[in-house]
Amino acid sequence: MKSQLLEDLGGSFRNPAWLCFLWLGMTAGVSFIAIPEIFTAPAVTRLVALDAARVVFNALGRAELVALVLLLILVRISGQARSMVAFAGSLTLIQLAQSAWLLPELASRSQQITAGMTPEPSAAHAIYAVLTIAKLLLLAWLGMRALQPAGIATADHPAR
Repeated sequence: MKSQLLEDLGGSFRNPAWLCFLWLGMTAGVSFIAIPEIFTAPAVTRLVALDAARVVFNALGRAELVALVLLLILVRISGQARSMVAFAGSLTLIQLAQSAWLLPELASRSQQITAGMTPEPSAAHAIYAVLTIAKLLLLAWLGMRALQPAGIATADHPAR
């Protein structure tokens, strides 16, 4: 009985769904709840909010990179890699674009504003937001896909 429970739990943790939904919640919570609330807090100045947002998004970016590596490992060992590889690859490209290009650019803009300068107009913030929404949709899809029993075909999903 105890051995079966441990085996079931181990199988559950090998399924990437739990990590997809954890990552989705973490990113949505920070991006669409916590950070907007920082900017609406009456006692927080714009400069403090910008600095706090920069620090929080840097921490989120590091956590998301860890989640990405774990997700790629789980997709591989779950036996579902073939059905998920394109979506996991798209998620990887989004995360790398945000981490290597957009977060540094947005942090630089934040520091310029904090220093009293006015940065040149940029689409970086809008691109980051669109990529975040795409990432959340991919995570939701990957999580739901991972929950489907192997080999069971539905109208929307043929057998693997």
